[in-house]
Amino acid sequence: MKITNFCPSILTSHSEETVSMFKDLGFEIIHNDKAEEGIVGGSIRMKDDKGNIVDVTSSDHFPQDKLILHINVDDFDEGYKFFMDHGFHNALGKDVIVEAEHFKGAHLVSPSGFEIMMMKHIRKD
Repeated sequence: MKITNFCPSILTSHSEETVSMFKDLGFEIIHNDKAEEGIVGGSIRMKDDKGNIVDVTSSDHFPQDKLILHINVDDFDEGYKFFMDHGFHNALGKDVIVEAEHFKGAHLVSPSGFEIMMMKHIRKD
């Protein structure tokens, strides 16, 4: 498994305010996913002129905002096994995988409590 990309991801019920704040810091929207049914709200990827990236994901499923590490991998099954072998557990339930048209993902939690969203993007030719 190779990591193809990673960045911080903010899960918030205040996505408009959060995006606005990052715009004020010099970030621009470079990708905007529309929310898909059954998936935590849409996600906006932002980047500044130094190459720093942050994702802002709209979600009202948590009592407060969360900061997690978003990791894209080239092989989902290998990545999932890697993190499970290192003591992570799936926050959505044993082996619950989120699958959509353009990605496959899992919300994973380390033994010490930090969280990652591991994803494999599916590109359609």
